[in-house]
Amino acid sequence: PMIAALSGEKRQKPFEKLKLNIIQPRRHQLPQQGADAFFRERTEKMNKIAKNTAFSALFLALCMVLPLITFGSTQIGNMISPMHIPVLICGFVCGWQYGAIVGFIAPLLRFFIFHMPPIYPIGAAMAFELCAYGLLCGLLYKAFPKKNVYIYPALIISMLGGRVIWGIARFIMAGLSGSEFNMSMFVAGAFVNAVPAIICHIIIVPLVVMAFKKTGLMKD
Repeated sequence: PMIAALSGEKRQKPFEKLKLNIIQPRRHQLPQQGADAFFRERTEKMNKIAKNTAFSALFLALCMVLPLITFGSTQIGNMISPMHIPVLICGFVCGWQYGAIVGFIAPLLRFFIFHMPPIYPIGAAMAFELCAYGLLCGLLYKAFPKKNVYIYPALIISMLGGRVIWGIARFIMAGLSGSEFNMSMFVAGAFVNAVPAIICHIIIVPLVVMAFKKTGLMKD
């Protein structure tokens, strides 16, 4: 003690050493906790992207397969529109980005594989229509409350919006090709001839979306 006093050194009290040992690890733990949270969040995000990509691939495959139930009949295909169903569900389950991409690709890809539907003007107009379905379903589901009952207005608005986009696309394509596409043709194609498909979609799509929610495969 006398030597310490002569040298001017300050003697460290025992409790101060203990205090340093307690506080210092906490100082090192804060960055580690932040890093753990960052990597946990990043992992969850990557898992979500992988899951949505896998489901989107499944829905795109269904777009290729489901129209086969019409046995190549254009009349039956127009009545039930089987390709629309996976796109609508994809928008709800995977989100608007995935729904829009799957919807746009599906008719074009199916033409290159099965040569149906005809690429112009039917397939091209259908690509814009289905893109709007997937986009609107995802956006409206995100905007509306997450109760099951709100799936129905989101679906109905999306179906109306998609049909309007289809009508606009057909009108523009008719103008470019010099053919005719008037309001009566739009109403007949989008609504009158599509009544069975509209009813079928309003029944099937919400039930499938609710099943995804119930099984935990779909996050609100």
